Amino acid sequence: MILVFDLDDTLYDESTYVSSGMRSVAKGLCKFAHVSEQTIYKSLQKNLKEQGRGLVFDDVLHQLDLHTKNRVKECLSIYRLHEPKIILSKEGAACLRRFNHLSKYLVTDGNKIVQLKKIQALGLEPFFKKTFRTYQYGLKYSKPSTFCFRKIVQLEKVKASSIVYIADNPHKDFINLKKEGFRTIRLRSGMFKDLTLDKKHEADFTIHSLDEVTSEFLKNVFRK
Repeated sequence: MILVFDLDDTLYDESTYVSSGMRSVAKGLCKFAHVSEQTIYKSLQKNLKEQGRGLVFDDVLHQLDLHTKNRVKECLSIYRLHEPKIILSKEGAACLRRFNHLSKYLVTDGNKIVQLKKIQALGLEPFFKKTFRTYQYGLKYSKPSTFCFRKIVQLEKVKASSIVYIADNPHKDFINLKKEGFRTIRLRSGMFKDLTLDKKHEADFTIHSLDEVTSEFLKNVFRK
């Protein structure tokens, strides 16, 4: 029985990372603007809520009359390289400690530097035998690719059916793993918590809190 965890919106609330990054960008921009750091932060958050992440820096820089391509790049660099102020969810921390006796791995998509900074900020490395940041291996090996999961199979010398992945995104987290015989648990959290897809995209089991992942629950997951 081997547990593999996703990171964002599984072990912590990803929106806290976004807020942390936006605060760092606001701090950097207020040196050039005639408004306060807090005002810039509120503008970034407002644009983020209304339009999503795509052009949030462009829009706010235009509002501040500071827009250049280089400054957009600077904002993105600040966001990606900042030291995040984030914490493990209570449920996530308890779940990791509850299964100290089991082999555990982390598999996460995203910019490899960003994800490493998150892992370090959350103090996750002691909990896992290895953390896999899929972008280290190339974008083609990000989920739904099972590349990193097959590496775990090799490391542990087990069958796919001995491994369960706990994650939140039904668009990409489970579809290929299920085809190859891995076990899957969907945590309904974050931006996808109210989304339901077809059976091939959904996990074998669904939970609303990591507190539900108990020894008895896992026995049921691995029973079939």
